[in-house]
Amino acid sequence: MDASPAAPIVQVEGLCKTYRTGFWMNRRIQSLQGVSLSVQPGETFGLLGPNGAGKTTLLKLLLGILRPTGGRGQILGQPLGHQPSRQRLGYLPENADLHDYLTGWEFLQFSAGLCQIPGKVQRQRIPELLNLVGLDPRIARKKQMRQYSKGMRQRVAMAQALINDPDLVFLDEPMSGLDPLGRVQVRQIIERLKAQGKTIFFNSHVLGDVEQICDRVAILAQGQLRCMGSLDELLGEADHYRVLGRGGDLALLNQWLTQFEAHANQWSGSLQRDPRDFLSSLQLMGGELISLSRARPSLEEFFVDQLAPGGDNAAADSVHS
Repeated sequence: MDASPAAPIVQVEGLCKTYRTGFWMNRRIQSLQGVSLSVQPGETFGLLGPNGAGKTTLLKLLLGILRPTGGRGQILGQPLGHQPSRQRLGYLPENADLHDYLTGWEFLQFSAGLCQIPGKVQRQRIPELLNLVGLDPRIARKKQMRQYSKGMRQRVAMAQALINDPDLVFLDEPMSGLDPLGRVQVRQIIERLKAQGKTIFFNSHVLGDVEQICDRVAILAQGQLRCMGSLDELLGEADHYRVLGRGGDLALLNQWLTQFEAHANQWSGSLQRDPRDFLSSLQLMGGELISLSRARPSLEEFFVDQLAPGGDNAAADSVHS
């Protein structure tokens, strides 16, 4: 008999958030409008959207930092804001407020104390976390955080988010402001957490990183959920082939391939037809195939398309619970 599917670790339905503003607080700004989504245990879930889309607001509602104006939700099987369940959450804010005159080690000790973690556990857990995030424990013991680079500060902040060994980790723009090497390192940390069975929910607008590590993604724009699903569900199957080769008749190849480019002794292009006919023709003209792979729109292309005028209707069929 098959086991029943696990209950979602995050489940929200019709979540709304309205702010009052203006001198008399008589103006209303709707930051979120009827957002419904779910995240499964052990999943890496990416929430995408332009600046001002409502991503951080949604995170704060899930964490219980803000209260929703409407809708309902559960985290770890408990209502949003349930105090005991919050002890099983980790949170990395976009702009982590670190104590500059503490060393990284001291800051993690302070964070562990807030979580009521015993000293014996701290002495074992802090060096483990520093190694996990790629920060030398010797530097963390001696160097004040005001002397840390952006990447080092982000590593300490990530370690702080994991200090209580959470089941569910929320990361708000974890790659923001990092150079390419720093982004790779944060991706590796997320992959290690996933291997440990952690559930990761993170906001980002660095689409290449999201495409590499997320099981499912959702796109939020102007407070509304445009679409949600796995990359296969959203991007669909490949509709053409990317071809790389050398030699052959360039003029004839240009008739076969779109976006055709030739550099030195190699050429590349996009093939919209059955590759078998192309390969036969390539052999006849004395060309050599280096690689042939199916291609589909990138997440960046899909994202831009969803935010374009008229993208709402196209996305309506792409929302999966």
